[in-house]
Amino acid sequence: MATADELKRAAGEAALSHVEDGMNLGIGTGTTTEAFIRLLADKVRDGLQVTGVATSERTERLCRELSIPMATLEELPKLDLTIDGADEIDQSLRLVKGGGGALLREKIVAVASRKMLVIADEAKLVETLGAFPLPIEINGFGMIATYLAIQEAVGELGLSCELILRRRGPEPFITDSGHLILDASFGRIPDPHALSNALLKVPGVVEHGLFLGLADEALVATASGVRHLTA
Repeated sequence: MATADELKRAAGEAALSHVEDGMNLGIGTGTTTEAFIRLLADKVRDGLQVTGVATSERTERLCRELSIPMATLEELPKLDLTIDGADEIDQSLRLVKGGGGALLREKIVAVASRKMLVIADEAKLVETLGAFPLPIEINGFGMIATYLAIQEAVGELGLSCELILRRRGPEPFITDSGHLILDASFGRIPDPHALSNALLKVPGVVEHGLFLGLADEALVATASGVRHLTA
């Protein structure tokens, strides 16, 4: 039985075959992506030429420590490919992301890319999204009002959820963009598009972790090999 780390490495290795010399590459956040980053660094040391744009400060630090050439999205506003992980992925390549708190920047980078490739282990593949709490990035101003508005919005869809303010120790977790995160436990999200639209109508919501229509392909590592899924 393959360990979780072995599956993440297998997904990262499979992703390398999609990286071409000279690419401007969006580089995601999370443990599976970190496995890919370490493998990418080996290729860069062997002569592969790429320039990365990180989706988080954590990813930026790791890439620079490993001597992967990096730029900002302002310097490279159009990218060839983004490789990123997911907290959940369904058969239609709809994703829940943001467990690491980088969902806003991840979504901006994904949209700026010609193609998005998701890498994950088989534990992330689900029939219906929602078992993993959905991160909702919110403005700090009016947090309670936003909390109540989210509850009302999801209630109109016939859904209920537990909303928990994410913390880092005793203090609220602050994203790289200076916002807060509410983690919403739905259990099941039967209509991700309807939920996405409802959440984005709440003024205090900056972004949410539903990535719909963004992933083009996914590489899912299983005990029997890497599955290649396409949208």
